[in-house]
Amino acid sequence: MDVFALFSARVANAMQVLFPEAGADLIARIVVEPPRDAAHGDLSTNAAMVVAKPLGKNPREVAAALVEHFKHDTDVVSVEIAGPGFINFRLATPIWHQVLRSIAAQGADYGRSTLGGGEAVNIEYVSANPTGPMHVGHTRGAVFGDTLASLMAYSGYDVTREYYINDAGSQIDTLARSTFLRYREALGETIEIPSGFYPGDYLIPVGQALKAEFGDSLLSKPEAEVTALVKERVLAAMLDLIKTDLAQLGIHHDVFFSERQLHGQGGDIELTLAWLRQEGMVYEGRLEPPKGKAPEEWEDREQTLFRATDYGDDIDRPLIKSNGSYTYFAADIAYHRNKFLRGFKHMINVLGADHSGYVKRLQAATKAVSLNAADMDVRICQLVRLLKNGEPFKMSKRSGDLVTLADVVEEVGADATRFMLMYRRNDAAMDFDFALVKEQTKDNPVFYVQYAHARAHSIFKTAARDLPALDFSPAALAAADIERIVTPAELDLVRVLAAWPRTVTAAAVAHEPHRIAFYVHELAAAFHSFWAKGGVDPSLRFVNADDPKLTLARLALVDAVRQVIVNGLGILGVSAPEELS
Repeated sequence: MDVFALFSARVANAMQVLFPEAGADLIARIVVEPPRDAAHGDLSTNAAMVVAKPLGKNPREVAAALVEHFKHDTDVVSVEIAGPGFINFRLATPIWHQVLRSIAAQGADYGRSTLGGGEAVNIEYVSANPTGPMHVGHTRGAVFGDTLASLMAYSGYDVTREYYINDAGSQIDTLARSTFLRYREALGETIEIPSGFYPGDYLIPVGQALKAEFGDSLLSKPEAEVTALVKERVLAAMLDLIKTDLAQLGIHHDVFFSERQLHGQGGDIELTLAWLRQEGMVYEGRLEPPKGKAPEEWEDREQTLFRATDYGDDIDRPLIKSNGSYTYFAADIAYHRNKFLRGFKHMINVLGADHSGYVKRLQAATKAVSLNAADMDVRICQLVRLLKNGEPFKMSKRSGDLVTLADVVEEVGADATRFMLMYRRNDAAMDFDFALVKEQTKDNPVFYVQYAHARAHSIFKTAARDLPALDFSPAALAAADIERIVTPAELDLVRVLAAWPRTVTAAAVAHEPHRIAFYVHELAAAFHSFWAKGGVDPSLRFVNADDPKLTLARLALVDAVRQVIVNGLGILGVSAPEELS
């Protein structure tokens, strides 16, 4: 049961009856949400503010009509006009009882929705160059993208998790040459790794594998043949390494798309460029001289340009370099046309902070190749600063000059890594303090939430000890006398539970999965607060040996909290332990 959706529908219906001239489009802009100050009520709507001006009416006049209408709604205790025309509702207690019954009935599906209607959405994330292990700079985008994918799937979208393998650039040639040095090292040579090569020890096993497979025969083969062979072996090894690193965080992709399929004769870039010409989206021209910092790949010459400004970009973009090779952006256009031709009208790309300048060009490319039928959202993940006790923390670096994803997970665990990286907006820089993440205190958000789940289980153990004859099976909890839940403290906790479906929907619409982390932390805080009240007022304790029916009702409340925490942590990819050591 979504209380906000329920009353959104009721307000919309009331508006259609009272002001039919408003029309469906105008009424669709009405919002029902929590009031800014909880003391003002349970729900608030801007309905009167939305329709008054278009209808030529005073907002308070419209609000007065709505107030009169809802005075006859038995689920509403009071309804009042606030300020220039906002309307605040206080709901009757049975509504909150319905929320608890809804959680008991729906369980893991409480909060799950059909918002997406089964529409396909492609979420591309991580997409790190396959030149080594995942480092901490990739980790935030990996966790964000994976959590967003889970959120969208939970909200009814058909989600494809995609990794774009950058395996066609000059960095791959450098990787092959670096690996060949490690092969020679495996054969007994003393090597020196030149500047610009990849120095990490992670290439040593690849060199040893080449020795085991080919002996010293590669030394006598032509360079082009050796480079091609080594490139295939090292790319496969690096991709396996990346998959292993991601698996430590429970991250798995559905599609690994190779950039190489875009290139070459008959490749996607060639086909896309021909299509763009056919559609009149490219022209031969000269870019204006840059003002300030030069745009990437700018050249003062006549060249093939994509009409990016027709689709919202700041400048038109070059597609072919002076040496005849394609620009990176040409590959981007072809890749996103490939996505569209695979059936994706909704695309989300998760990129690092150094790609913030790519947003408009990617959105322009998507609009163009889909003839405005597809949408693109680019989510930028800002940098993460590693700290320990508030000071910069330098971990052991086993992979050249990188702090790896594996280093971070080994230090604090997958749960803490995932939760803490989601406990801040993706577009805000963040500090990751290893000391804080390891604390078992309320100041550690992930511990605080997991402890709430463990505490819920401990309450059931207490009930089993104090009331051994009490049946608190799922069926018994579902049949509990929920009407015994009436105190303000209990109902405040239910109000937080009632916000879960709306939180999920809002997070999915905005592509902001951090809202899930914020919510479960808020729920944990409300639960811990109620538990503390029981220490001061025995009448508020969850387990009352003298009143088994009240105990069962409160256990149903505890179980609802436990279930919603599980649902939230499930989206975040974080475990919900029954005990904490």
